[in-house]
Amino acid sequence: MSDDKRGMTIYFMDGKSMKLDFPKQTLNEWGAALKIKEALGQPHLLAEVDGMLLIFPFANIKYIAAYPTPGKLPEHVIKGANIAGG
Repeated sequence: MSDDKRGMTIYFMDGKSMKLDFPKQTLNEWGAALKIKEALGQPHLLAEVDGMLLIFPFANIKYIAAYPTPGKLPEHVIKGANIAGG
């Protein structure tokens, strides 16, 4: 993946998932941190995909895996974690 490419997998409450690939959305890491904060304050995740607007209610989303991790994250984020078996 190039430095300008980003992606996320949205995992829904019903067990399905959807992968989105997209270009970098901000000019710098501060902008990325602000965009994350803004998105999490909304009731829906919005994405323009292939010429259409997709609206994902956060209530239907179990979790989102987004990559790569932005360089600037809120202070309360647990950093350096690994998924452990169990």
